[in-house]
Amino acid sequence: MNAHSRAKTTPRSRELLVERVQAEGWSRRKAATAFGLSVRTAAKWLRRFREEGAGGLQDRSSRPRSSPWRTPENLRNRVLELRQKRLTGREISETVGLPKATVSRILRQNGVARLRSLQPPEPPRRYEHERPGDLLHIDIKKLGCIVGGPGHRIHGDRTRRSKGAGWEHVYVCVDDHSRLSYVEPLKAEDMETAAGFLDRAVAWFRSSGIQPRRLLTDNGGVFKSRSFKETCKRFSVRHGFTRPYRPRTNGKAERFIQTMLREWAYRRSYSSSAKRRRALPRWLHYYNHHRQHSSLGGKPPMSRVNNLFSFDT
Repeated sequence: MNAHSRAKTTPRSRELLVERVQAEGWSRRKAATAFGLSVRTAAKWLRRFREEGAGGLQDRSSRPRSSPWRTPENLRNRVLELRQKRLTGREISETVGLPKATVSRILRQNGVARLRSLQPPEPPRRYEHERPGDLLHIDIKKLGCIVGGPGHRIHGDRTRRSKGAGWEHVYVCVDDHSRLSYVEPLKAEDMETAAGFLDRAVAWFRSSGIQPRRLLTDNGGVFKSRSFKETCKRFSVRHGFTRPYRPRTNGKAERFIQTMLREWAYRRSYSSSAKRRRALPRWLHYYNHHRQHSSLGGKPPMSRVNNLFSFDT
């Protein structure tokens, strides 16, 4: 039971009231005074107990027995029918002649206030390529530069902003099988910068014993540039794109970015962007070599690369 803050009785105190009157012989007036109630209220609980037993002392809904101004059922069904056709609240209001507030209330009560609620959520489709290098996920995350001390994510005051501070573009590359990751904070998000990151990322994975064969990115212009395509061709890496407006297609990169922001970018109060960048290599080494990964059975990403070496030998 969730009684309001000024409630004078609860089911337990009502039971005690009944006990005082019926078992101990208190008068209604004396019991009502002791519990801070009116005689009429005390009589009500005594009557309910006689008629319904202990169940009559429980709280009841405050909803009236009848609602003469309730929207007729046929109109409510019509509102829901139009909603299934993906009409907005305003369009439904104009069609059926109901106030927009009434339409909005009906939609909320039936759990379809948002259009995305009309269809059930798509079940997750989990996949994992068989060997390291079968697929690399690349994505870019913008981080605000730190000027004049920590930002609002640390001190919580959004009124203290450093206008014109600019952005850092954090490029990430994640191996689908092992989750081994390579990260670089760079100054720009353009064709040449993206191609240069891919060049260094492939070289880094090769130095770790992984030969990249496929690559997945979103449909950003920097990934569709000629220089990026030429870099993929030079390394014999087949380039694919995610489905538009479906970031879950590149889910491993998205999930890694969440972890990176939580455990590196926003974990400490950095006084400058340079200090934040200097903290990245240490955290990335910890992530790749030591941090337990739930999807890898509690082992770090490098464990799967080492297993590959053991298998090959």
